[in-house]
Amino acid sequence: MRVLFVAPSYYPSIGGVEYVVKSIAERLARMGHEVTVVAGNPGAGEPREEEVSGVRVVRWPVWGPGGAYHFPGRSLEGFLVDLARYANIVHIHSVHSVFSVLAGLALTKASRKARVVVTPHYHGTGHTYARRVLWLPWRRWVSKLLRGADVVHAVSGREASLVLSHYPHVRGRVAIVPNGVDEDVYGYRWLGRSSGYMLYAGRVEKYKRLDLAVRVAKEMGLKLLVIGRGSYRDKLAKYAERVYRGGVELLDPQPRERYLELLSQARYAVNPSKQEAFSIFVAEALAMGMPALTSREIAENLEAIVKFFNNELVVIERAPVKTWSEVVHQYLSKLY
Repeated sequence: MRVLFVAPSYYPSIGGVEYVVKSIAERLARMGHEVTVVAGNPGAGEPREEEVSGVRVVRWPVWGPGGAYHFPGRSLEGFLVDLARYANIVHIHSVHSVFSVLAGLALTKASRKARVVVTPHYHGTGHTYARRVLWLPWRRWVSKLLRGADVVHAVSGREASLVLSHYPHVRGRVAIVPNGVDEDVYGYRWLGRSSGYMLYAGRVEKYKRLDLAVRVAKEMGLKLLVIGRGSYRDKLAKYAERVYRGGVELLDPQPRERYLELLSQARYAVNPSKQEAFSIFVAEALAMGMPALTSREIAENLEAIVKFFNNELVVIERAPVKTWSEVVHQYLSKLY
């Protein structure tokens, strides 16, 4: 089978779209399938190509204001026509990326035989005032992309319901396959029952509500460790200095082994965001046996067993978590 992925970018991250695509693409390649990923490359002047763990990766110039949206830096259409003829499966990730949607529309137009799958990673809107305004006309482009899909892939029942409420014309074509975690997570067990910190890992954006995590850490007398980058990082640092001086530490993304060590030794994983299709970072914590403080929305996405914590958050004690090696077989049986 020849699979062509489109993604906003293709670099290691903690639980982002890139991580999802990389996890599936590399496993498909190891199974003997031919896999190509066309991904945005912010700030690049020219396209470039390389092989990463058996996957052909084409990095395309994009402009990403605030690390989002990823506008193509040059026309994609002629290049994609040749790729469309090559693929049996065209799989587009993230309707919040201009690059992914425009590339997906070009591929849908060019592909006569390929099966088209769209994984929207859907939040339903933008996350700033300007982006919420721009989202209104953008929904027409998203609707057009979803209309041309053979399968719309949601990673949770809650995401599927949100997609159907906004795009009822895709009813009957939605398949739910949750995200997974890497097998290396199971080499770690939770050691943080008496730990002095809780941990968040991922994009540091305002919609993640990390100011709430700061206040909760202060109330519990725990340090908050934040691993990641994003447009809200500087403002979060200033907020933490004002509200909980010395109680918050911000780290850049860490090597995988160091990240898993830090996670395994935390008292709690914490993710207060209400706008997540699926929180892989929280799933990794749960796989280690660690409890997590999350919004009710994240708990619902994970189909988790929860306890009340406060009016904003719940405690997740356990949830069904699969490895990516298990999930890739569901891709093959339910999506492809």
